[in-house]
Amino acid sequence: MSKKIFVTDTILRDAHQSLLATRMRTEDMLPICDKLDKVGYWSLEVWGGATFDACVRFLKEDPWERLRKLRAALPNTRLQMLLRGQNLLGYRHYSDDVVKAFVAKAAVNGIDVFRIFDAMNDVRNLRVAIEAVKAAGKHAQGTIAYTTSPVHTIDAFVKQAKQMEAMGCDSVAIKDMAGLLTPFATGELVKALKAEQSLPVFIHSHDTAGLAAMCQLKAVENGADHIDTAISSFAWGTSHPGTESMVAALKGSEFDTGLDLELLQEIGLYFYAVRKKYHQFESEFTAVDTRVQVNQVPGGMISNLANQLKEQGALSRMNEVLAEIPRVREDLGFPPLVTPTSQIVGTQAFFNVLAGERYKTITNEVKLYLQGGYGKAPGVVNEQLRRQAIGSEEVIDVRPADLLKPEMAKLRTDIGALARSEEDVLTFAMFPDIGRKFLEEREAGTLTPEALLPIPEAGAVASVGGEGVPTEFVIDVHGETYRVDITGVGVKAEGKRHFYLSIDGMPEEVVFEPLNEFVGGGGSKRKQASAPGHVSTTMPGNIVDVLVKEGDVVKAGQPVLITEAMKMETEVQAAIAGKVVAIHVAKGDRVTPGEILIEIEG
Repeated sequence: MSKKIFVTDTILRDAHQSLLATRMRTEDMLPICDKLDKVGYWSLEVWGGATFDACVRFLKEDPWERLRKLRAALPNTRLQMLLRGQNLLGYRHYSDDVVKAFVAKAAVNGIDVFRIFDAMNDVRNLRVAIEAVKAAGKHAQGTIAYTTSPVHTIDAFVKQAKQMEAMGCDSVAIKDMAGLLTPFATGELVKALKAEQSLPVFIHSHDTAGLAAMCQLKAVENGADHIDTAISSFAWGTSHPGTESMVAALKGSEFDTGLDLELLQEIGLYFYAVRKKYHQFESEFTAVDTRVQVNQVPGGMISNLANQLKEQGALSRMNEVLAEIPRVREDLGFPPLVTPTSQIVGTQAFFNVLAGERYKTITNEVKLYLQGGYGKAPGVVNEQLRRQAIGSEEVIDVRPADLLKPEMAKLRTDIGALARSEEDVLTFAMFPDIGRKFLEEREAGTLTPEALLPIPEAGAVASVGGEGVPTEFVIDVHGETYRVDITGVGVKAEGKRHFYLSIDGMPEEVVFEPLNEFVGGGGSKRKQASAPGHVSTTMPGNIVDVLVKEGDVVKAGQPVLITEAMKMETEVQAAIAGKVVAIHVAKGDRVTPGEILIEIEG
């Protein structure tokens, strides 16, 4: 008996997130939507994941407007999004009223299918989102974040699927974000899921190890109903199996998809040309790499770590960080490496390697994780590390969101008149700082990329920005627009000066041998640390909070600042005991390594 296999294409979301840092613009999606709408996909994944962040932070696009335009351009196709359960699209848990409001607005604006997952596979963190999707009359897809460890067994995954079915889910997805599935393991898992629960099974696997197409074939043979693919010009490597390839592989079999291969090839040629426009976002870590089977690091996480190491001039230490990640993951009880736990584990491994001492610095997110702030760890955590991180603080053993008060009313008040709609309030909720900046720029009419800012002449000081605020330039090259931020200037040594830049959000470091000095608004006038009482940071970032004031007496090891880098927060501590005699930073300032941020006299 034949069984048609349904296809979800990730070209408008996960494919370019995996290969091009989520930088595809709406203007490059809309022209091909008419053909995409005629394919007969079960759904198109268009939203969620890093889409919101990239739209607001880098592309200066309203993500809600993107969704509305895609909905209008794809009237005959289900639109799908990825939702991080109680985290929604952010990196913390939101109160239940925010989750309900977000899901309701996403549904109204065009989302039909919500793929809902929790980074810990803690089903308690899925319940409210599932209920909200069902209340909106949409398709709720419960998701297993696939990983391997001593505690991640087929029985555990089947138990989770049955719990999600009992919660009212319409389907279940195996989300293999790192490409850890192997063909025969896939067959066994799918077979068990089909035997133990009644929901349709979707298979989503990245091809990081070069195995995903074989995994999908074994999944289909063992009863899977749906596969996720990407148009071939955005497929393979850290993306997904090519749509055309899988359609061709199944054509004429009992699992024929029924999709038109020639139409898909036309779409593939369109995106082949589009991909060339975004070549600067291609990473050297997006090709096939079987090391993922050992270190379990998703491709997007590898490129993120590469950027952090590049900022530090330590890219040569990548292999040390990759070796440290599994050790940190074991200490934390084997969380799956998916947002936000991938960032939590990866950044902590990064600090462990660069500091030359494990857990000398512990990020605030690791502390919150060890306290239970993200949910229940899949395995047993390192109790010595937990005590080091949270001391005698009580461990949370309830659903974390149960401890949160309703937030929507306060969010509306905090953003005020900048929000023209409830959608704007939710944008602010997801990313308070960059969301507010986006809405302010929209209000001021400065969001359009055509607003070219003048580049100061040598010796001039740029008028934009202030102390610690990046100087932004918008540059057109051969019809392509690039936003360049000068985010910091290092100390001058041997006649050379290091400038920290980001180009469309991608960090770069350049070294100049200047004829004369130029420091734009993003350049700091702070001196370089030279004494034990000089508090500085080891990596470029932003000041989230200043915890002391001039005249305060502090102890050695006491937190005095909180900085943010690569979306993770870290406490900066006093190296000596003494009196705070000077503070050179404020909340929101940009800082670079080695600068004096606070002065303490012992």
